[in-house]
Amino acid sequence: MDAFAVSICKGLSMKKININKIVIIALYFGIFQAIMPLIGYFLGKGFENFVTQIDHWIAFVLLLFIGANMIKDSFNDNEDENDDTGFKTMIILAIATSIDALAIGITFAFLGTNIVLATSIIGVVTFALSAIGVIIGNRFGNRYEKVAKIIGGTILIIMGAKILFEHLCV
Repeated sequence: MDAFAVSICKGLSMKKININKIVIIALYFGIFQAIMPLIGYFLGKGFENFVTQIDHWIAFVLLLFIGANMIKDSFNDNEDENDDTGFKTMIILAIATSIDALAIGITFAFLGTNIVLATSIIGVVTFALSAIGVIIGNRFGNRYEKVAKIIGGTILIIMGAKILFEHLCV
């Protein structure tokens, strides 16, 4: 659901979308959502304490940074930076939305989960939801461009704060 929400926000900030951009965004989110639990699965319990101590901080900082930039960009007239689906932009978004899945993979290891099946389902579902999210966000964003960017950036910041709050209060 984090990837879906961020996909909506990404769609909000994009002037024009095409099938290539939708697939790129959906692939980043789908692949990272599938790979992170796989990595966690193989790292095992020894790494669990470290991951759970910092994952929320990493997600918070990344989402805060991206959200603040989105809000800042809403006041600029530079249209080119809104459609960025480059490696740097997408890797940050993909990591921010999937870092918690690393700890889930550790849990999968102890539950004896079929990791291939689990990560395949996670990847495919995330891919589909992310593609849908970009389209929904773009349709809304093109109608309400400046407001949509501010709302999208605010949503990312709130998501980061929510992740941080949930981990600090547990």
